[in-house]
This record gives sequence, C-alpha cells and structure tokens, in this order.
Amino acid sequence: MIVMMGVAGAGKSVQGRWVADELGLPWLSTGEFLRMLVTGERRKEMMAGKLLDDSEMISLADKIFHMIDIKENFILDGFPRTVKQADWLVAQHNGGLIKINKVIHIEATEEEVRKRLSSRGRPDDNKEAISARFKEYAAVTLPIITDFESKGIQVHHVDGNRTPEEVHKDIKTLLN
Repeated sequence: MIVMMGVAGAGKSVQGRWVADELGLPWLSTGEFLRMLVTGERRKEMMAGKLLDDSEMISLADKIFHMIDIKENFILDGFPRTVKQADWLVAQHNGGLIKINKVIHIEATEEEVRKRLSSRGRPDDNKEAISARFKEYAAVTLPIITDFESKGIQVHHVDGNRTPEEVHKDIKTLLN
C-alpha cells in the first residue's frame, strides 16, 4: 500500500488518483467513502470540518480493506488521521494483513491550502472549516509522521506548494 498523507488541499487525492491510474492500482479515498456513506448529524458535523472519531474511521478502513485484494498494492488516501488510527494501521502491517510500502507526506502551507480549497466549491470548504481542518491537522495528524518514523516506516516528504505536475514528478521519482 502507498499511503498518501497531507492536509485537505495539499493535493493527496489528485496525486493518489494519478499514481493509481499510471500504475493500474485501486485508489481508496476515505473522504470519498465518507461522503457516500455518512448521513444525518454525523454528515453535518463532517461537512463543518469535524473529523469522525477513531472507532468510526477504523471501522470504515476495515470495511474498505475487505472490499479489495489487500495483498496487492493500492493507494490509501485520507487515512490515518490520528495516532490511534496509525497504530491500528501499523498493527495490520506488523500482523502481515497489509503491507505499507510507502508513505508520501505532501506538505502545503495554510495559505496555499486556503487558495486551493476556496476554488474547489464544496460546501465544507468555507473559511472557518478550512482553518479548523488545518489546526486539527497540525495538532492531530502531523504527530503520525513522527509515529510512523519511530516505528521504522519510512515517510517521504514532498513539497506540495508547487504545481500538481511538479509534485507528481517528485512522487514518481520516489516510487521508482
């Protein structure tokens, strides 16, 4: 599995789709699955920028992993987002259920993220939700990078503030 990480708007979905298409791999976006499956009050909270709790996300990831042949390589986009989720993913890796081949962390500034998300046109991409997502990402998700590295999982850092084509060129180099 190739794990694509980065704050919303960093370009992980664009890059994940491109890599999946080029390599003929499944692209599994937890964001896409959530937008399809989450309803009611949880959906309203999600659309306001609130992350779902760890048990909900782990349950979703587990369901997604049962839908495909996880012995084959695939792109995972949008998971994990907390250290608890990362610990679960590493436990699956250590137990031989999945194999984390690469972690690609696309880094982008808040200014760049705001510019990209504002032009995307989704209702959950308003100024307040973007600020909340960026703060939550810095506080909750960034520690995963350190967690992965402390557990011997190599993380590749890519500057996401450039054009999608420039970012993609770096990712292709990392994957070769």
